[in-house]
Amino acid sequence: MEDPAALEAVPETRYAVASFDDVYRSEFAGLVRVAYALTGRRDVAEELVQDAFEAAHRRWRRVGAYDQPGAWVRRVVLHRCIGRHRRLATEARLLVRLGQRRDTAADATPMLDHELLGAIRALPARQAQVITLVFLDDRTVDETATLLGCGPETVRTHLRRGRLALAARLGIDGET
Repeated sequence: MEDPAALEAVPETRYAVASFDDVYRSEFAGLVRVAYALTGRRDVAEELVQDAFEAAHRRWRRVGAYDQPGAWVRRVVLHRCIGRHRRLATEARLLVRLGQRRDTAADATPMLDHELLGAIRALPARQAQVITLVFLDDRTVDETATLLGCGPETVRTHLRRGRLALAARLGIDGET
């Protein structure tokens, strides 16, 4: 329940604020279908949609006043699906590059895990935490920021520095 005094301090909007519950009920199933079509995994689709609705709920006074607040949530879901796809593609390229370097006589999976995890452990603590949460635990930048008690820009900085340091340690091109 919002504070009535806070409601009075906000300038009047052009449109009436839609009910979050109504938009959630009317849009959730369709958004899960869209995210599922893009990710191929229902659990991931549901999580992405929940995250998008969480973002909408935090900004509901503004988002709810839009002509189509469901369209805003849909756009967030699409962006998150694209971001997830890019992360997975980056991880796959890293794994392929690491796989090309391995000794063919040895079992590739333990060597890959050992080498990558060792390189992550060798990073400065905050970089290792960010890399682990984002790439190994599949957390978003915002979730990672919340978990670590810092801002999203700080997470992005540690993520960028950690990726570059990992690339240098593993002997791969850090720009890809």
